Amino acid sequence: MSEIQLVRHVNGKVVRYDGRSVDQMRPVKITRHWTKNPEGSVLIECGDTRVMCTASWSNTVPRWRQGRGLGWVTAEYAMVPRATGTRNQRDSVKGHVNGRAEEISRLIGRSLRGVVDYKALGENQIILDCDVLQADGGTRTASITGAYVALVDAINWAKAHHYIDPSARVLTDQVSAISAGIIHGIPMLDLPYPEDSNAGTDMNVVMTGAGKFIEIQGTAEHGPFDRAQLGQLLDLAAKGNRELQALQRQALAED
Repeated sequence: MSEIQLVRHVNGKVVRYDGRSVDQMRPVKITRHWTKNPEGSVLIECGDTRVMCTASWSNTVPRWRQGRGLGWVTAEYAMVPRATGTRNQRDSVKGHVNGRAEEISRLIGRSLRGVVDYKALGENQIILDCDVLQADGGTRTASITGAYVALVDAINWAKAHHYIDPSARVLTDQVSAISAGIIHGIPMLDLPYPEDSNAGTDMNVVMTGAGKFIEIQGTAEHGPFDRAQLGQLLDLAAKGNRELQALQRQALAED
């Protein structure tokens, strides 16, 4: 997209190509119990991005974790073949795991483990699967935000079935993630694909409910950014994460 299409100035204000202000998120919808088999199942919609996040409970942990009385949380991320404008081959056909998918899987796992008390979880494992059904930017951040809600449901399921102590405080905080970036010199929140693909700086920020950072991924794609711009991006991300966490709490309050 051209500069005119991505950014307009109307009555002294910056208006993005989709009509949003610079600090406005895309519409977000979190639907729980989206499929019936997993212990936690969520469809998260962020604009035109759709990610199915499922949480599967296991009474065993990886071999290297056994005998320590500690649990484990891990994640896998993938895109269905036609999540984007052109079809991609499945990893099973290619014969190897896509490097990008592996990196994002690790990010999701790290983000969720950042708010898990392993001892309270006991020697059990929760596996989060994040499958992108439709991609329009922000798939990794949507995966983290949706996976947290699926994780909560899986833990509540385990408590209800007495796999863990119902009074155990397995989760120490919330966690969510959102993107921010600089488009034609202007810091903006929550980038869909047209903005993301033209961003001078692209950043993903994972935060807890207490406002602490778990991970910050920031890259200058088309020229370096300065300290002031970094501060603006982090402020935007903090605002977005607060709003996402409110939506997580709202979704979890609904049954």
